[in-house]
Amino acid sequence: MILEQKQAANNGRLVTTNNLLLLLLIVGGAGAQPSPGYYPSRRMRSMAFGEGYNNLWGAQHQTLSPDQKALTVWMDRSSGSGFKSKRSYRNGYFGASIKVPSGYTAGVNTAFYLSNNELYPGQHDEIDIELLGTVPGEPWTLQTNVYVHGTGDGRIIGREMRFHLWFDPTADFHHYAILWNPDQIVFLVDDVPVRRYPRGGALGTYPDRQMWVYGSIWDASDWATDGGRFKSDYRYQPFVSRYQDLKIAGCEADAPASCRPVPASPSGGLSAQQNAAMSWAQKRSMVYYYCQDYSRNHANYPEC
Repeated sequence: MILEQKQAANNGRLVTTNNLLLLLLIVGGAGAQPSPGYYPSRRMRSMAFGEGYNNLWGAQHQTLSPDQKALTVWMDRSSGSGFKSKRSYRNGYFGASIKVPSGYTAGVNTAFYLSNNELYPGQHDEIDIELLGTVPGEPWTLQTNVYVHGTGDGRIIGREMRFHLWFDPTADFHHYAILWNPDQIVFLVDDVPVRRYPRGGALGTYPDRQMWVYGSIWDASDWATDGGRFKSDYRYQPFVSRYQDLKIAGCEADAPASCRPVPASPSGGLSAQQNAAMSWAQKRSMVYYYCQDYSRNHANYPEC
């Protein structure tokens, strides 16, 4: 009887454990990326580089694939490289599949972002995706950021949220995107929303002015890796990043008022499934959030 009771208890624990493992697999707790249920990258067509972009700087550090749809950029001691969209936009979906260099990459910044700095120097708006290099054995960091009316007079009012990605961004291409419309900014990684920045009630906390799309690789040794502790080491040059599957869909700055912004989902805002995927990404991978940094003056961040 005692033996049978022990066996029954063990069997019960086994069933409970199996059910728990199944639940973990379903919700992604075992490490699987959850489905967001909606895949905006699949709804936007890819474009040739020259259709949407021009070189901005470091042309000698860029090469295009024969089909003109993939761009390789690199950084060495002499220069990095950057490109810029041909047109400016007042909202839209902006995406690129990116593969970053492996090995010692401290100080290297591979960026994909929106900005109007050339129109409003010192008082610009910016929406950033930045992949920050690292030292071997440590993860790459994905930094997202929002600037509104910029960095004039030394006032740096950044709104950073950083992640250690749940995959190796050096091993393969992954799709990074910014969805910016009048209601919200959504940062997406392989269609999983990792961050939502909503329009708030306070003036000066949301970017409304036209912006261009940029990509670049550059030396951010002063801050990119462990606050600048680790610098770029050009013994490991060149540092090579690749962009492909470039996508732009949105309202150009001079589009008629009838141009409709790209929604975050068929219903407009993020769906319950997208919000669950975002919660998973933030709980699993977020390592910094400016609203939780009380060393900053929170008077600058009324949205917090």
